[in-house]
Amino acid sequence: MVTACVLALALLVTVSAVTALAQRPDRAAAGRPPAAPRQHWVNTWTAMPQLTEPGNLPPAPFTGDDAVLADTTLRQTLRVSTGGHRVRLRFSNAFGDTPLPLTAVTVALPLHGKAGVSAVEPGTTRRVTFSGRASTTVPAGAQVVSDPLDLELRPASNLTVTAYLADGQRSLALTSHPGSRTTSYLVHGDRTRDTDLPGATPVDHWYLISDVEVRADAPTEAVAVVGDSLTDGRGSTTNANNRWPDQLHDRLRSRRATAHVAVLNQAAGGNRVLQDGLGPNVLARLDRDVLARSGVAWLIVFEGVNDIGTADATPAAQRRVTDDLIAAYRQIVVRAHAQDIRVYGATLLPFGGNTSYDDPAGEREKSRRAVNTWIRAHGNFDAVIDFDRAVRDPAKPGRLRPALHDGDWLHLNPEGYRILADAVPEGLFRRS
Repeated sequence: MVTACVLALALLVTVSAVTALAQRPDRAAAGRPPAAPRQHWVNTWTAMPQLTEPGNLPPAPFTGDDAVLADTTLRQTLRVSTGGHRVRLRFSNAFGDTPLPLTAVTVALPLHGKAGVSAVEPGTTRRVTFSGRASTTVPAGAQVVSDPLDLELRPASNLTVTAYLADGQRSLALTSHPGSRTTSYLVHGDRTRDTDLPGATPVDHWYLISDVEVRADAPTEAVAVVGDSLTDGRGSTTNANNRWPDQLHDRLRSRRATAHVAVLNQAAGGNRVLQDGLGPNVLARLDRDVLARSGVAWLIVFEGVNDIGTADATPAAQRRVTDDLIAAYRQIVVRAHAQDIRVYGATLLPFGGNTSYDDPAGEREKSRRAVNTWIRAHGNFDAVIDFDRAVRDPAKPGRLRPALHDGDWLHLNPEGYRILADAVPEGLFRRS
């Protein structure tokens, strides 16, 4: 009798549940993943945050004994990759040891769309807010994301960001990206809404700004590039945006199948995979610079030459750095795969003839070749980009082709960077 009652009650509960689901179809799929959103946020521009070295701080009078950028307007231009109709910014105080107060921020389109200019197109200036407020304070070690704003931003166009700091930052621990290859401008007073800044002081650095994001259609995704000065663009032309990631994006957007791909340059001169140099080592910054960025689907790893070049030119030291680099690459792949990011390894370029890295016994060259052999081996990366083969001298494979370097046998000129961009297979950026 009891068993019959229990069965009847169970049947009643089951029927009621099925009836409720039928009446409320929005709950029927609660156990299944939601459909992919039609739009999502994607990073379209980045600059790897660094602690500003004394020589790269803003010039006097914008740097004092214990503060920087007091009563200063800072105007900067940034070249985005993909475009969109809604935009938001990220400001970084990653290396600050005091709060960073931003009094006012605006965005605009630069005059004639040019990079590195102090003037903006009249009528394009928009006030940026943070949680509905015109000003914000970025805590030490943190970042802040702006509210979204409506702005028509075309692919591969330049964006002007102007910030005013009434009190400045009460420290010299300023977060920046010194290798901007782009001119910024400094002037006293709140000039955030001015169409031009006559008499402003030019500096070829970026300060405080670390990201631009756009609201993009679902197919739009980003490739992040982790690298050193070869990716940061040493040897490229100031205000010309002809680093190899820039030229890669130009190539991708010219083809319909890859026009949706954003390219994020997360490189810094002197950076290393294993040890801190100019900026944290790659293993330390991978989460911040790649895994936490919006919309990243692919990662290109093109770094390691500074690890080899700064290690002692002895067989033991070079064997150790080779083994450590390979272990680090494995770690990068594992951590990126956990976020469903495909990882492509780029072979390291030759440096024969460079006075700092080339050694008479060729121990560092042996390491470079050993590392490249591992990168090229099947299965270590999801794919290989053979930059070494693209730019090395066929007659002397331990050196760059003479017409492609900027004079130091290590860094490339714009033509060399074009060849790197052309060496990246387009098919790597199509979701299977």
